[in-house]
Amino acid sequence: MKYALIGCGRIAVNHIKAIVNNNLDMVAACDLIPEAIDTLFAKTGYDKPTKRYTDYKQMIAENPELELVAVATESGVHAEIVLYCIDHGINVIVEKPMAMSMNDAEEIVKRSREKNVKVSVCHQNRFNVAVQQMRRALEGGRFGRISHGSINVRWNRDINYYNQAPWRGKWASDGGCLFNQCIHGIDLLRWMMGDEVEEVYGVTKQQFHDYLECEDVGMAVVKFKNGAVGTIEGTVNVYPQNLEETLYLFGETGTVKIGGKSTNNIDVWNFADETEEDQKNKGLEEQTSNVYGNGHTSLYADVIDAVKNDRKPYVDAVAGRNAVEMILAIYQSAATGAPVKLPLKNVASTDFTGRFDK
Repeated sequence: MKYALIGCGRIAVNHIKAIVNNNLDMVAACDLIPEAIDTLFAKTGYDKPTKRYTDYKQMIAENPELELVAVATESGVHAEIVLYCIDHGINVIVEKPMAMSMNDAEEIVKRSREKNVKVSVCHQNRFNVAVQQMRRALEGGRFGRISHGSINVRWNRDINYYNQAPWRGKWASDGGCLFNQCIHGIDLLRWMMGDEVEEVYGVTKQQFHDYLECEDVGMAVVKFKNGAVGTIEGTVNVYPQNLEETLYLFGETGTVKIGGKSTNNIDVWNFADETEEDQKNKGLEEQTSNVYGNGHTSLYADVIDAVKNDRKPYVDAVAGRNAVEMILAIYQSAATGAPVKLPLKNVASTDFTGRFDK
């Protein structure tokens, strides 16, 4: 399958691994900074002949054979590039968040359906072994009726991280810790809790990162339409380093806690109908080389299969839209001090520009 990568920064290392592991034919790579491509290839040891571009539109025009493109640029231009690829009939894998506004997110869902183009969002933690085990138990009805669940993303990002790229921590190009660091966990919570959300109440603060535009801690209570309740805690204020990303699910007949730095371990696995198979899950640990986990390879494999068999990707554009909606609802609630009903319309990250200005 003919493939191209747009954006060669920090996360692109995981995309190169996924390309190699899935035997994709990388035709071209694109980045506004040409040296970024050299740095990426040197870091990963990737040495196959690859055309290089600084303009993604020129790249697409000169390589009509492209079937799949990955978008790993700064967040603020994700939607623009994805929509351009859709209009040119190219299937897309896009880093999170899929968009920074509800209008863009809805347009991606609509246009991808109209043109039968596959769009998959890099919520790769859905493929974690621990997460897959939880999902299997949930779909098998082993939790019984769900009472509540929570996601806690307790990480560290200091000024050195934000100085690496000028777009970080800005409303138009990135958002705060909820949009950047915590969106994976928020995606998992909504997915596990039944996706249908009734109401969100959120609080966001800028405690330690006064050189940013956005929040460095956010918390929310979520009412789901099935009667369950969810809580969200996301922050980059944990001293001195990443502490945990933990997902809890509490049901009438089951309790599971997925822990580790990025929801990659099973810390608690208790069910009323316990079997011998359950013993394998108790204490399960998936080794990862970084907080991005191992899921990109599996996500790529799924998208390749979805294209070949003309089916919906496991993590589709609707999943990307839902995660964006949750975060924008928290932002809106935090700004107004009132609960926000879903579905959410006509809200964008830039609506909150100036919120933390001193």
